[in-house]
Amino acid sequence: MTTARSATAALLAAALGTTLLSGAALAQTTLKLTEVITSPARTQTLQEIVKTFEAANPGVTVEITSLPWGEAFEKFATTVSAGETPDVVEMPDTWVALYAKNGALENLEPYLAKWSGAADLNERALQFGRMTDGKTAYMLPYGFYLGAMFYNKTLFKEAGIAEPPKTIAEFQAASEAVSKLPGKTGYCLRGGRGGLNDWTVFMNAIAGDNTYFKPDGTSTFADPEKVKGLAWYVDYYKKGLAPKDSISWGFNETVAGFYSGTCAMLNQDPDALIAISERMKPEEYGVVPLPKGEAGKAFPVIGYAGWSMFANSENKEMAWKLIETLEGTQGNVAWNKRTGALPALKSAENDPFYASDAFKGWFDSLRDPNIVPTSLPSYLEEFAYFKDSLVPTSSQRALLGEITAEEMAKEWADYLTAAQQKYMATAQ
Repeated sequence: MTTARSATAALLAAALGTTLLSGAALAQTTLKLTEVITSPARTQTLQEIVKTFEAANPGVTVEITSLPWGEAFEKFATTVSAGETPDVVEMPDTWVALYAKNGALENLEPYLAKWSGAADLNERALQFGRMTDGKTAYMLPYGFYLGAMFYNKTLFKEAGIAEPPKTIAEFQAASEAVSKLPGKTGYCLRGGRGGLNDWTVFMNAIAGDNTYFKPDGTSTFADPEKVKGLAWYVDYYKKGLAPKDSISWGFNETVAGFYSGTCAMLNQDPDALIAISERMKPEEYGVVPLPKGEAGKAFPVIGYAGWSMFANSENKEMAWKLIETLEGTQGNVAWNKRTGALPALKSAENDPFYASDAFKGWFDSLRDPNIVPTSLPSYLEEFAYFKDSLVPTSSQRALLGEITAEEMAKEWADYLTAAQQKYMATAQ
């Protein structure tokens, strides 16, 4: 294992080499890099890429801080408030507006204008990188996360289900059939942080509409058809079609629930393949597009994450060189193969890795005109709090029966309406 890692590191070093800065400019420079979507495999890959960067830039040391995703929002906000900012941070899409609109993030446009690698970025990368105001890149996406449905072929066979569900009605029927098996349930519900994706996927499919706001900035969450979708999801949990303790599950728990056979279906991005493929045989599971509602449409959430530079970095040129290394062809492909994200580079799409059957469900989703990848309103400064604090708290209360779906929807709509109307007033 040690020899293999050394060889891998050597190959990466050759491929990822960056232009050296001359003279004393490199003398004992320390860059701080914070990783917020973490796992042992991701951190190891990041460390390998960083080592090649350090080797190509003598005198530069990169200190990596890895924050557990479940606690990352609060922990990172606390360190930033204390003035302990990194030079480069792994930036989730839902955090960008919060930091960019406070002037904390560096405008990357001048760096992109001079970088030859920018030509390899696909249109989505630049579009989402500039999402905050439509013209300024405050982050550079490394890849995209698009939801699709994992299903357990073994459990489906035991439950007498002939094929994966194509509609919400079939999804519920399959869930009910699997839940009759001892100790099994239909769906790996995500009731903790990150659960907003599931709520919106089912809500929008049932409503047949993926808009979040009306022209005047009023949120659609409290509209009758949207409430119908939210109420359906609450009822689904109350019927026992998802594990009881899934009310507090995050990413790791839902993925573990799937590969352990506790629940038969899972809405997840390609990054879930990492853990699932290590623990299940290819013939034991499949990945298909998310089920459609009565309107014949599905609205999987498309998310992304990338690299941002803090505006108060004292080593901006070197911090950008680190981003170049992370986002360049070799670094980006190595990173996305480990994280499971769909690549942000045009050249990476031709890699044999992405041609495997494992990615078929996501590429089928992208090809189907009735499956509409939908972004969350992460451009709102208040969205990070909404997604990672308000939604988990109030949705758990709804699942427990402490509040109704209508009350939850109103709470969400009131919060988002205020945020959207503030955004509209500022943008004018």
